Amino acid sequence: MNPGVLATIAAIYGALLLATAIVYVLVPRLSPGKDHKELKQRTNSWWVIVTLLAIAVCFNIGLSIIFIAFLCFLALKEFLSLIPTRRADRRVLFWAYLSIPLQFYWIYTGWYGMFIVFIPVYVFLFLTFRMVLIGETAGFFTAVGMLQWGLMLNVFCISHLAFLLQLHLTVPTAYPPGPGLVLYIVLLTELNDVAQFCWGKLLGKRKIIPKVSPNKTWEGFLGGVATTILLSYVLGPLLTPLRGRVCFEMGLIVAVCGFIGDVVVSAVKRDLGVKDSGSLIPGHGGILDRIDSLTFTAPIFFHFMRYFY
Repeated sequence: MNPGVLATIAAIYGALLLATAIVYVLVPRLSPGKDHKELKQRTNSWWVIVTLLAIAVCFNIGLSIIFIAFLCFLALKEFLSLIPTRRADRRVLFWAYLSIPLQFYWIYTGWYGMFIVFIPVYVFLFLTFRMVLIGETAGFFTAVGMLQWGLMLNVFCISHLAFLLQLHLTVPTAYPPGPGLVLYIVLLTELNDVAQFCWGKLLGKRKIIPKVSPNKTWEGFLGGVATTILLSYVLGPLLTPLRGRVCFEMGLIVAVCGFIGDVVVSAVKRDLGVKDSGSLIPGHGGILDRIDSLTFTAPIFFHFMRYFY
């Protein structure tokens, strides 16, 4: 195992210990009488999230791939529970769920060609035809579009995380690069979300797209970009072959793409009339609320590494 991965995980746990002490000891003293339940829930949930992430990158590749596949299953299930579905389409959902183990089987075998076309081409064509066979045309276009979009967002995009574990780089590395790549993009994406939120709370005044995400401000966005670039300089050499100017570029790409993924999913939730995609993660909402930014950053990062490294 890459020592940089172990050192990064240890640093994360150290930061969580400090954050927990602040939330449970310092915050109640500074603001007595206020309800800090949600803040405590968020902190407790981060312990679970970080532990699951550590397990995903520290165990063997097979178990890690299964873990990410299960994450995609939960995300798709959550998405399908939100969107309006026709009774006739419930028989088609079986095939949508079946695409998950097949997609991750291609990843496990390292078959990039099938991995990259299976859902966008073969599943797209098959599910469309299967829905036609049902014979229900009312609401057909909306139903097939929602199902296909849900598969692309929650399965295809996120499955790029798993293929990072199988990625063979042309740049020589002392350790298998997969775990470091996964940890790097997940950490950078999540910390970008946190940084944009914190900078927005501290300095935010000018809203970017108030109708989609009222809490997003230019100050929060730019503060998050600067923070993510700095973190990329720190984490890049520890976890990846990225160095120097490329760390700057990747930090900028992750910050911008993470923001786009966040607001795109926010637009979906607003259209559906929900605040959170679910309630599985106390204080955070649902799975999709936590991985929304990754739906954009994971595939972009994967293809950047594959084509340039």
